Amino acid sequence: MSDENLSAALEREHQEIDAGIGVFLDKLDADGMDAGALRHALAVLRRHIYLEEQLLFPPISKGAHMMAVFGMIRGHGEIWRTMDELDKVLAGPGEGDRDTLREVCQRLSALLAEHNKVEEPVIYPAADTGLPPEQAAELAEFIEAGRMPDGWVCAKAAV
Repeated sequence: MSDENLSAALEREHQEIDAGIGVFLDKLDADGMDAGALRHALAVLRRHIYLEEQLLFPPISKGAHMMAVFGMIRGHGEIWRTMDELDKVLAGPGEGDRDTLREVCQRLSALLAEHNKVEEPVIYPAADTGLPPEQAAELAEFIEAGRMPDGWVCAKAAV
């Protein structure tokens, strides 16, 4: 993971996800479509949610971060359900309806922007300062090359 701190690596993943959705929307607006690019961005986002819920949140969810983590997990559920909605539209005839894809992608982007406004300044600093060394190393290794288990869904996906 180079010399980058954990919070910067996590924020970089946010930027990668946002850029992937943005590129898809730009191409859609130019009367093109790259469903593979959107699917890739959604896969990166799902993996990112996994690493947060399984590796980052448990050790910091006590004390001062408890309510913020609870809010992040609730937000993940809404984000996850929106991604599921995009998957359904993409699976439709002709890779889905462009207007619906645009609307759901824009909704996902808005959800992510609101979510990241809290996560980046409140939660991510704890990745740099609030994790025991072995958990920080595990998180760094996962950011570098970890894979989300097949079939995993976030805690609030069904709510």
